[in-house]
Amino acid sequence: MPTRQPDYSAPLADDNQQARRDALYLALAQVPAGKVVTYGELAALAGLGRAARWVGRALGQLPDGTALPWHRVVAAGGRLSLTTDSPSGVEQRARLRVEGVLSHNGRVDIRRHGWRPLEHEA
Repeated sequence: MPTRQPDYSAPLADDNQQARRDALYLALAQVPAGKVVTYGELAALAGLGRAARWVGRALGQLPDGTALPWHRVVAAGGRLSLTTDSPSGVEQRARLRVEGVLSHNGRVDIRRHGWRPLEHEA
């Protein structure tokens, strides 16, 4: 019998929401410079199941000046989801470029720059 994934779109108590954000922030803080992770992979790493959209919303609410490496999170297949001409999109591309992660046609090479924490533990 398949296990049901939790419904992360349902309203949660504030303390549960904060616990989820804390898990997300802890996982995000571990993504090393020069590497990227998808929204879905980040959700899984944080123990949030298949909550990629929730991760995107949560990252969109980070306070200005955060030290978390939000720019290292990309959409599936390495697609940069922030529009090219938006301030956040420009900043993401610039930060990634400084770290040696180049984009081509709005994508980064996920095979080359994707972070695989289990592979890097050995």
